[in-house]
Amino acid sequence: MSPALLYPFIIVAGALQALGNSMNAQLRGRMVNPWLAATVSFLPIVFVFATLFLTMPVPLPGLDSLGRMPWYAPLGGVAGAVAVFGGLAFVDKVGAGPFNGLTLTANILTSLALDAFGLFGLPGGGFKPMPWLGGLLMAVGVTVIARATPAREDGEGGHGLDPKLLYPFIVVAGALQAIGVVWNAQLRGALVNPWLAATVSFVPVVFVFAFILLIRPTPLPTRRDLSGVRWWMPLAGLTGAVAVFAGLLFVDTVGAGAFNGLLITANLLTSVALDHFGWLGMRQVTAGPPRLTGAALMVAGIVLISLF
Repeated sequence: MSPALLYPFIIVAGALQALGNSMNAQLRGRMVNPWLAATVSFLPIVFVFATLFLTMPVPLPGLDSLGRMPWYAPLGGVAGAVAVFGGLAFVDKVGAGPFNGLTLTANILTSLALDAFGLFGLPGGGFKPMPWLGGLLMAVGVTVIARATPAREDGEGGHGLDPKLLYPFIVVAGALQAIGVVWNAQLRGALVNPWLAATVSFVPVVFVFAFILLIRPTPLPTRRDLSGVRWWMPLAGLTGAVAVFAGLLFVDTVGAGAFNGLLITANLLTSVALDHFGWLGMRQVTAGPPRLTGAALMVAGIVLISLF
């Protein structure tokens, strides 16, 4: 199969990833407790992948492949879940555009560093100026988008904080997202079966969030809160899981640059559209010239990273 035939699926995965962040924000509002919301978001993922694995249980890994698996490989889902939890908790505070822009910029810059220095078993490619120039363009683009986002009328981000004080956490979440992709790829190589790899990747995520929920079970949603849960809200985790699974399957086929470029471009444009039209309950922010300029800079950066 030609790698180009996989591009539409990757573009859809990127768009679903952006939608998932906004859906998680709505789920967080209805569930009240962020740990409960995260658990509800990730449980369907484990159920779907475990069911698919039971339906298609072969091939299975051998002792040799399991023995070569790095200890951190099963934690790829946990690393990526930090970005999902950030979206669940903060995307409605800073806006879908700035949130996705920050995570994606941190993601791509971390990916460039992983490739350059050969971290986590990747072949070291050394410093290449054009991809790093692309990363700089992405950073400038997200800065333009963030500056074009008006402050909330109450001047706060819903946590007693200026929304911009949340940016460092969002950047770290984006970096961990990039690392999680590498770990998941190594997990896929060790476990052979992609459905098994996806299940193993997400089970620790549900365990972590459910464990924290047991420790911090309050606040809990009221009946009125639960009555406002729409059917699509608990599916937020599944939309993001499509991108994770696409990475497990297709990165080796289409190449990391093309994969991340298509995924991030679709994610970025979808997130700006979410803000512009106020879809999925997002605060409406018109995509005027500054935001469109920032988006264009980020797309230009993605092109440089993908081509060079």
